[in-house]
Amino acid sequence: MEKREELYRGKAKTVYLTDDADKLILEFRNDTSAFDGEKIEQLDRKGEVNNKFNHFIMTKLEEAGIATQLESLLSDNDSLVKKLDMIPVECVVRNIAAGSLVRRLGVEEGLTLDPPLFEFFLKNDALHDPMVNDHHIVCFGWASEAQIAEMKRLTFAVNTVLKAMFDEAGMLLVDYKLEFGLDTQGNIVLGDEFTPDGCRLWDKETRKKMDKDRFRQGLGSVVETYIEVADRLGLKL
Repeated sequence: MEKREELYRGKAKTVYLTDDADKLILEFRNDTSAFDGEKIEQLDRKGEVNNKFNHFIMTKLEEAGIATQLESLLSDNDSLVKKLDMIPVECVVRNIAAGSLVRRLGVEEGLTLDPPLFEFFLKNDALHDPMVNDHHIVCFGWASEAQIAEMKRLTFAVNTVLKAMFDEAGMLLVDYKLEFGLDTQGNIVLGDEFTPDGCRLWDKETRKKMDKDRFRQGLGSVVETYIEVADRLGLKL
């Protein structure tokens, strides 16, 4: 598979065209950012760790019957993926109160949310990813009602699979975000990534933070903790 010109550069990944019009290459970089890019650092091995972690998780989801854009692991930092027409919203599920939910609603961090809370956010860094609802999404043509329902169904299906998997490994899946796109047949497919950059994970016993909050809050040992998460799941990095 030939890596061709750069298509898009995000905060931590670069997307490249390939010699197959229906395939792209995701390059996971060592860049680490927070607060809409206000805090940026290079962390050694982070791109490799996230690339392999994402491959591991997406493979588990595929085995559970959830379609993803992942095709194969190409190298330490590169993955081959299906080209999707991405829907510009993030689907967020919260199992435990943390982060922006605590700031917005004044609820206690660590509060168990039963049933889990679902939220939509518009992907727009300039606007700081504002929260939106189903009506915004339909009104502005970002997705149809049927597509919204399918994104919600798949997001909760992911929660069922991963919450149990992390629990068995001694961790709490606090919250996470997912992004979806349409494949060439118009099917909703899970895209982008699932890594500790885009979710919150706490140790079950100590509530030690094991995700990008370590970077946001200056707790240190970011990549080392990501590797610990992988190790607990049985992925040797």
